[in-house]
Amino acid sequence: MHFDSRTQQALRETGLDTDAIATASDRVAELVAEDADRLRAFFDGDGLYYSNMELAHSTESIQDHPTAAVDLFTHGSDLRGYLSLDGWGVPIEGGRVLRDAGDEEGGESRGGADENGGGAGNARPVLVELSLGETVHDRVKFARDREVL
Repeated sequence: MHFDSRTQQALRETGLDTDAIATASDRVAELVAEDADRLRAFFDGDGLYYSNMELAHSTESIQDHPTAAVDLFTHGSDLRGYLSLDGWGVPIEGGRVLRDAGDEEGGESRGGADENGGGAGNARPVLVELSLGETVHDRVKFARDREVL
């Protein structure tokens, strides 16, 4: 089970039994794995990437990255890995898809699910956010189109 003891206690106090808590825990792990797959799909391919990352050597609000690649792993509710950008890299401490192709602006995307909740993950991500660790310590948005940022 991936909930800490306080969360498990709170869930029990709201009326969930151990089986329901375990089911919810499994679903959290599934959603994190789906997000990791969608983030990998976003960073798959050649071409420019754009970010709102603050860089010490740049006064630009939007950065151009000729190359970008992610190596991600999941464990329970954790999504971690490494982002390689233009010859340097930084640990990833979390991430999510903010918008898919065809989504309206704003709101976190859940993968283009249809009205019955099916079909998640069919639309290609166009805006993602990564929580970056050491040396950056910030949430950074990435897009393949400068205008999306």
